[in-house]
Amino acid sequence: MIARSDRRRFLISGMAAFVAVLLFIGLAVAALLSFDTQAASNALFDTYTLRILRFTLWQATLSTVLSVALGLPVALALARQRDFPGRIWIIRLMAVPMGLPVIVGALGLIAIWGRQGLLNAALLSAGVARPFSIYGLSGILIAHVFFNLPLAVRFFLAGLERMPGEYWRMSAVLGMNSLSTFRFIEWPVVRRLVPGVAGLIFMLCATSFTLVLLLGGGPAATTIEVAIYQALRFDFDPPRAIALSLMQIAMTGLLLVLLSFLPGAEAEGQTQGQTVRRFDAARPLARLWDGLVIVLAMLLVGSPLVAVAASGLTADLWRLLSAEIFRRAAITSLSIALFSASLSVLVSVALLRARQVVADNNAPSWGARLIAATLGGGASMVLLVPPVVLGSGWFLLLRPFGDVSVFAPFLVALINMLMALPFAIRVLEPAFTTHRARTGRLVASLGVSGFSRFRLIDLPVLWRAFAMAFSFAMALSLGDLGAVALFGSERFVTLPWLVYSNMGSYRTNDAAGYAFILGVICLVLAAGGVSRQSERAKAAA
Repeated sequence: MIARSDRRRFLISGMAAFVAVLLFIGLAVAALLSFDTQAASNALFDTYTLRILRFTLWQATLSTVLSVALGLPVALALARQRDFPGRIWIIRLMAVPMGLPVIVGALGLIAIWGRQGLLNAALLSAGVARPFSIYGLSGILIAHVFFNLPLAVRFFLAGLERMPGEYWRMSAVLGMNSLSTFRFIEWPVVRRLVPGVAGLIFMLCATSFTLVLLLGGGPAATTIEVAIYQALRFDFDPPRAIALSLMQIAMTGLLLVLLSFLPGAEAEGQTQGQTVRRFDAARPLARLWDGLVIVLAMLLVGSPLVAVAASGLTADLWRLLSAEIFRRAAITSLSIALFSASLSVLVSVALLRARQVVADNNAPSWGARLIAATLGGGASMVLLVPPVVLGSGWFLLLRPFGDVSVFAPFLVALINMLMALPFAIRVLEPAFTTHRARTGRLVASLGVSGFSRFRLIDLPVLWRAFAMAFSFAMALSLGDLGAVALFGSERFVTLPWLVYSNMGSYRTNDAAGYAFILGVICLVLAAGGVSRQSERAKAAA
């Protein structure tokens, strides 16, 4: 279904993109492995490194348990109370932390839970002498729950809403109480989702950087990625940074292998398409419990967002917007985001096109299947080598050539591109597959190929998917602090780095204002991607 000239072009461009990604990651890893390996091996198993590894795994475990355990009741309540006032907006609220820059969410949490926050003000007025401290393990756990509880809610809710309506009619006929309904209907569905959701959240918490950097309590509450940053940025201890980087690669690799063995969600049961109606939602005790759970979840997720907006609006926004350093940071961030998002979409298209060439063969050889699997794994390599590790490798690789900050914008853009690549491929792949199934034979029979095929056939259909992937990739790049953390300086300032530097200088009012501006920009981009996805879903329906 693909013209011969296009097959050759697609395969060559896909392999070239894969080799470029592999080289960028491989050179960084090679630089780590070739720099004083003896000293790095000595630091690999010392007490400090092992203590950091234990804390990384411990905080990730606690964060995962809390996020799943607190997210499940919220999902059950939202699934049962389908007529809850403002339910659609509550579900949309659960998507906000996923599109919010981490540093902006952290500022909101500090405004609520910090020493001068609303919680401590209430405690002091109640006569509690010792305020609550958000810095340390407690703050890391609160921040991880804030970002990952909505993720768990959306996964669980999606699984519960796929259940056939006949299940609920039968439970009402049998007179099942709430406990029996959960045990025999809801729990079998949730049980299949828990391993995958928990594994994903554990991976996110184990590789957390910005939250731990901002809320960690010093050496006693430091994860591997933050320790890598500190070893290079403050201590300039390359052997320790290399040892920690190798440990991080080994840990993420093991986690990815374990995640691949987790069971996936099963297909939904047989249904006649009847409207879902929860008869158990009208019970007074169920309504009271569900309402309480939903309101508490709204407060947990919504209060930091309101705090960020309130703090940002009280700042002198006009002064901040007209400041020369803001203009410089905004131009730098937007330039990097545009470049990384464009490159992410281009690389994703190249990899997907090459995989389509292999899939177009009715009986692919083992070599073709190996190429397809290799191209499919190319987008996930950044999960194995996190951004801080990539930045550390390139920092050591470029240091002999002079000031590394000269190369910083290009390196940050490439690392951000790799971070967005898995998401961009997941957005584009279903659209490409559907488009090929619908138009492939017709296009082949007409002999349309090359740029004409892209302009006349592909672009009019796929532009929404392109725009959605581009919007999210750009939002991810704009809000990222991890890639720029090693290279940020007075000469190289991005919007997240501007927020972080103002926090470090105790200019909290300016930091809140810049965080508000950054949050609004990223949420607008993310909302644009979500709205395009909703339009595409309605069109497909």
